Amino acid sequence: MHTRSARRLPATAVTIAAVASTVSLAPAAVAQTSEPTPSTSAVPLSAAETGGVTILKKDPGGDVLPGASFTLVDSEGQQAASGETNADGQLAFEDLPPGVYRLKEVSSGSPLHDVVDDQDVIVTPGADTPLTIIDPFKPATVTVKARDSKSGTLLPGSTVNIGTGDTTLLTLTTGAGGTASAKLPVNSRTGTTFWVKQTKAPAGYELYKPSKSFTAKPGSPVTVTVTNTKTTSTTPAPSSSEKPSDRPTTDESTSDKPNPDQGDSTPSSSTSPSGTAVAAKTTTSTAAPAPKGTLAHTGADAAPWLLGGAGILLTVGGGAVFAARRRRADDDSDGPSLG
Repeated sequence: MHTRSARRLPATAVTIAAVASTVSLAPAAVAQTSEPTPSTSAVPLSAAETGGVTILKKDPGGDVLPGASFTLVDSEGQQAASGETNADGQLAFEDLPPGVYRLKEVSSGSPLHDVVDDQDVIVTPGADTPLTIIDPFKPATVTVKARDSKSGTLLPGSTVNIGTGDTTLLTLTTGAGGTASAKLPVNSRTGTTFWVKQTKAPAGYELYKPSKSFTAKPGSPVTVTVTNTKTTSTTPAPSSSEKPSDRPTTDESTSDKPNPDQGDSTPSSSTSPSGTAVAAKTTTSTAAPAPKGTLAHTGADAAPWLLGGAGILLTVGGGAVFAARRRRADDDSDGPSLG
């Protein structure tokens, strides 16, 4: 029995060896296939190795803005992603390799809103970077005009302040054409109320003192007009040649000073019939003149002249009477004789 079993052993061994040979050759056939082995660099990153950016788009009033277009650019300047916000104002960029990106707003999607400036975004592995972007309202274009209140002519040189509440936002001066323009920030979809006040009037015109109010809407033009009235003409000041003298004029007829011509008309002592006239003249010539600043002229200083004149009249009258009496005596002595 032992010999039978032993004989059978070689046969059995051969069979096992053959099976073993077949099993060992199978992997060798698979290894010789012509397909290239994939590179490890082309293996896609897993969700734990990438990141993303989520955008929520609003306006200053809090309303969401659909249709806003964005582009994401990588550090090499290549476009990495792009898209538009949905009806809820949201946009998501996913599966982005970690790094620094540049976010550009191409369009706000609204005629009332402006785009924001470009900004950098950092993407980190396994996380989404949230961004809330608020688009400002487009500014209004305000034009200020200054006009003549009667003719309507545009006036240069008018300076105004424009503001809201207690804050002054703009200061404008009309140019040679009588107008001035600038951009005015607006913070409401329905418009913002402003005031305008003139601080300097055009040359030759009165200042327009009231403050006017107006409403400006996003992206729309608005015109504000200020009217001025010409200044009232005044009488020109007298020139230096016509300037009245501060010194009071003196009437020669009422002057307190004696008139030298009157002294010349007084008879001299050689022609005076008596010594009365000489005495009167001497008294007048030696009388002291009245000091300045005395009371109004009363004529008292003319008394010596009156007395002198009366003396002259009396002297002349006396001589006339004496001559008449002598002539009458001569006539009586020379009367006709009786014959």
